[in-house]
Amino acid sequence: MRWLARYVPILSWGRAYSARDLPGDLTAGLITAIMLVPQAMAYAMLAGLPPQIGLYASIAPPILYGIFGSSRALAVGPVAIASLMTATALSALSAPGSESYIANALVLSLLIGLILLVLGLVRAGFLVNFLSHPVISGFTSAAAILILISQIKYLLGIDIPRGEAFATIVNVVRHIGETNPATLAIGGGALAILLMMRSPLTRLLQRLEIPPLTTQFITRSSPLLAVILGIAVTAGWRLAETASVAIVGAIPEGLPPLTLPSADMGIWQALLPAAALIAFVSYLESVSVAKALAAKRRQKVDADQELVGLGAANIAAAFTGASPVAGGFARSMVNFAAGANTPLASILTALLLAISVLFLTPLFHYLPQAVLAATIVVAVTQLIDLRSFRRTWQYNKADFAAQAVTFLIVLAVGVETGIITGIALSLMLYLWRSSRPHFAVVGQVGDTEHYRNVKRHKVRTDPSVLLFRIDENLFFPNAGYLEDSLRAEVAANPEITDVVLICSSVSLVDASALETLEELRETLHAAGVTLHLAEVKGPVMDRLQRTSFIEDLAPGQVFLSTHDAVKHLRERLYADPYGSAI
Repeated sequence: MRWLARYVPILSWGRAYSARDLPGDLTAGLITAIMLVPQAMAYAMLAGLPPQIGLYASIAPPILYGIFGSSRALAVGPVAIASLMTATALSALSAPGSESYIANALVLSLLIGLILLVLGLVRAGFLVNFLSHPVISGFTSAAAILILISQIKYLLGIDIPRGEAFATIVNVVRHIGETNPATLAIGGGALAILLMMRSPLTRLLQRLEIPPLTTQFITRSSPLLAVILGIAVTAGWRLAETASVAIVGAIPEGLPPLTLPSADMGIWQALLPAAALIAFVSYLESVSVAKALAAKRRQKVDADQELVGLGAANIAAAFTGASPVAGGFARSMVNFAAGANTPLASILTALLLAISVLFLTPLFHYLPQAVLAATIVVAVTQLIDLRSFRRTWQYNKADFAAQAVTFLIVLAVGVETGIITGIALSLMLYLWRSSRPHFAVVGQVGDTEHYRNVKRHKVRTDPSVLLFRIDENLFFPNAGYLEDSLRAEVAANPEITDVVLICSSVSLVDASALETLEELRETLHAAGVTLHLAEVKGPVMDRLQRTSFIEDLAPGQVFLSTHDAVKHLRERLYADPYGSAI
């Protein structure tokens, strides 16, 4: 059972479930469901899909994630960036809203689910580390701006074709005179409600000493309030007929149907690249949120199990007529703050959504699309972090360049090209930094056993002994740089007779680096210089001893510490080695 619980976490937290956890899970499930109903429909619209698809994506997928996921607070369902990427991928094959478009969405969900599941089973959660945080920030901010631009037409009530960000802005400017006043008023009113019921209302309720849970419930109900008022105004004044206000229209009643994704390999092949990118971005967003929330309660999130949980959720989406899903930032924060103690909160949210599609869908007929657009706008503004550009610029110019390039390419070319560029830039920066690691010539601090960088500290050095510290693993990208740097130091100081390579930060020496060390030893020996090693870690020493390197190092030695090396060379070569030292 313990082995099975590793892959099916519900067997672990379910067996230990306490009645004390139930009130928090019930409250969180209810509040998240209230927030999710309009959000789910809004994100379906963003993906170019009928609103019920978003509701379907909020039923079976969260239940499957609750069974297989490792996070206790992550709320899974439709999310903004994945919806935008879904629209981009599907629009290349068919017209948004068409039968083939909806059918292809199921294939996309299945592909994403299979990719995530396979990566989880082979324990490939480490892949998330290959995208740097500045690149993630640049991508997320640009994608959020794209989403905001895509919603302008719904807020203004103008009919313009879906297109690139620049083309959309040009079309909005050209058709601004066609703005529908009623739609603009409804969208503006919804925006006002959503914004006022966040920080301003929260501060007011806190001053009135309203209990935190009640405050949370009131402020997080703002999307539902905007929906109710939008429906009431549109239906009461028949604005769809009299003022051409775009509405959601009829939504099928009943639970999600069981669906079978197409087996057309041509469609699979066409969608596979996009599915891989969406899977990567969805996992990245989800595991980042899950880890952040888990840290607040000193809980653990298994990155590999998150792949399995999200994979199962997306496979469930494919077979229940739903679009791709991921863990949402704002939704998960609400779920956490509302008191979610276990994944049962998400399962309860899914059950409440199931009740909604069974009995409440006729009420959404007159829901204005402008209200859904306002919901999206307010949700994605939290993803724009332009201040991070200033912080990154101040800290590291190379990271800023990667962040800025990713941001601009997402805006100018598209989401998929932007994320590919971001991944490539992250890897290039990693390789560049790995190829030029930090090395330091060190000296003795006073009469202590501490040795520090000669450029940063007042230390004593011996002109005949070079103490050279390596602050990185040695492998093929940086082995040549080590050799060049060390040779340059020896060439610049003809008095050197011994070189001590300090390996305190070295946990790996690969085959290429070993060959470089062998060549370096021979080159130094030919120049009358002896190579020594100091502070070699156990695993590195074990590997070196499998070769003839240690044997061939003689008369060079391997010392336990830098101080031991200095004492040995002092006793062997000098009566007073530091008499003329700095």
